[in-house]
Amino acid sequence: MEFALTEQQQDLVSAAREYSADRLAPHYRQRDREGVLDRATLAEMGKLGFLGVEFPEHLGGLGLDCLTAGLVVEALCAEDMNIGYVTINTSLVGQILRSHGRPEVVEPWLGRLLRGEILPSIALTEPGGGSDAAALSLRARRDGEAYVLSGEKTSISFATQAAFSVVFARTGTPESRARGISAFLVPADAPGLSRTAFDDLGGRSVGRGSLHFDDVRIPASHLLGAENEGFAQVMQGFDYSRALLGLLCLAVARKSLDETWAYTTERQSMGAPLWQHQGVSFPLAEAETQLAATRLLCLQTLWLKDRGLPHTAEAAMCKWWGPKLAYDIVGSCLLTHGHGAYSRTDLPFEQRLRDLLGLQIGDGTAQIMKLIIARQKVAEHG
Repeated sequence: MEFALTEQQQDLVSAAREYSADRLAPHYRQRDREGVLDRATLAEMGKLGFLGVEFPEHLGGLGLDCLTAGLVVEALCAEDMNIGYVTINTSLVGQILRSHGRPEVVEPWLGRLLRGEILPSIALTEPGGGSDAAALSLRARRDGEAYVLSGEKTSISFATQAAFSVVFARTGTPESRARGISAFLVPADAPGLSRTAFDDLGGRSVGRGSLHFDDVRIPASHLLGAENEGFAQVMQGFDYSRALLGLLCLAVARKSLDETWAYTTERQSMGAPLWQHQGVSFPLAEAETQLAATRLLCLQTLWLKDRGLPHTAEAAMCKWWGPKLAYDIVGSCLLTHGHGAYSRTDLPFEQRLRDLLGLQIGDGTAQIMKLIIARQKVAEHG
């Protein structure tokens, strides 16, 4: 692995970091209060090339690699991880559309997605399934040149803001489990589709909710990939998005640590700067070490993906450890700042904690990630 950035990577990362500080940071709390993402900002991000960095230029991307896409996510998320999550969702959904959809159906959606004109959602989780992602009950019944969808999806990010969803539904028998699941592109305005919003602890500008399908009829051309193979499609995509999610969380931890180190040089206690007290500086030094190691793991995972090498176990490591580590680091930074950081008035630590906590649940819990790692390692030694 080459550790030096190319000139192109440096320029792009610098531009993303400056944009995050100038345009995203000032409205981080406002978006939390309002519970929505402002579309003008997303369109601006699309115009600057921050969405779909890894997609070909003819589709609206920059034609770069996944590692560079991860560096851009990291640069953007330091100031607002919720806006940064848009870039990850764009990459995950866009990859599914590009790889498995009919070009004449998906490319108009993909173009608008990369331009930041619309938001997508992934509709996989169901009320009775949770972490058992293959236990789907939402049905997709073939009816001539259409499919009819009936059931409910829940805990869907961007549920009420998305222009379309990639919906996973059962087309096989219940006993077929993962081998009987198909994926569909479903426009948000499809007749029979309704949406409800949740009142969450964090991630409010992203917004979770439920999707209700009351005999929603969509053209058969909106099937993504082959019938009954949708589960494999999304699982492959998650190997990519999990590494990006790790970097997203670590970017928030990195920003918090930088602020806290600066604070410990300015604040005096018992006749000396705070950092000179080992009880203060040693936990921060430990956090620096753990953050550096986890960041390298995330970058290595993206490096493996770019080369077509296996990275499922590494991606799962990024997903369970990155969010937990970041949450713990931000909590330590809050405590180091003391009572002032506990307030919502001046400092952003409490909102960062609320936002980070959700990513210890969404897109795969720590327990599921550890199960994936164990299965991969047993397979290697079996």
